[in-house]
Amino acid sequence: MAVDLHRVTAVLLPGTGSDDDYIRRAFGQPLQQVGALVVTPAPRPEGLIAGYLAALDDAAARSGPIIAGGVSIGAAVSAAWALQHPRQVVAVLAALPAWSGTPDGAPAAQAARFSAEQLRRDGLAAVVAEMRASSPAWLGDELTRSWTAQWPQLPDALEQAAAYVAPTLTELGKLSVPMGVAAAVNDLVHPLPVAAEWADAAPRAALCTVTLDAIGADPTALGAACVTALELASRRA
Repeated sequence: MAVDLHRVTAVLLPGTGSDDDYIRRAFGQPLQQVGALVVTPAPRPEGLIAGYLAALDDAAARSGPIIAGGVSIGAAVSAAWALQHPRQVVAVLAALPAWSGTPDGAPAAQAARFSAEQLRRDGLAAVVAEMRASSPAWLGDELTRSWTAQWPQLPDALEQAAAYVAPTLTELGKLSVPMGVAAAVNDLVHPLPVAAEWADAAPRAALCTVTLDAIGADPTALGAACVTALELASRRA
């Protein structure tokens, strides 16, 4: 790779309602294959965004410049942190970015707000049962585990994520390091056009795509797509 990631710490932040277990399985192997050291902080649902920022700050303070990355809201927080700390980051990994700028109208934000309302009204067991009935089996299994672990603060985490103002496309245009972007072509919650806009906006970025079925069969498909995109991006002048 044009950017040497050997022994560089990569901090990977989970998506909304997800957890460190999933993101470790998705990104661990692809990043270890390029020599990076993987850190996957557990989400703090009572202070989701603050916890993510603290994890990035702590890793950079301990190890020097890092790779900042994540899924969905984790991607947005990582990109924003990278823009604010250009000397403390060597690359960004953005998997399934859900929106740029304000979250108004974004499917992922709407889904998070709706789920938070359901959870507060109906409780965890009822909402998990409904979620499993309407989701692919692999996603139902993943969210059942992570939602249960984050209960009863889970609605707070969902609402924090749904209100987060992500970097605008103009701001992404100021990103000084390469960024690998990954999207699932059939993911309606994290639309492919959003990921394409992120990749087009940043000076050194590339996009690789997968399918939800591929991610369900092997979570490393998502991390590998991000790492491949980063390799392509890092070769751009």
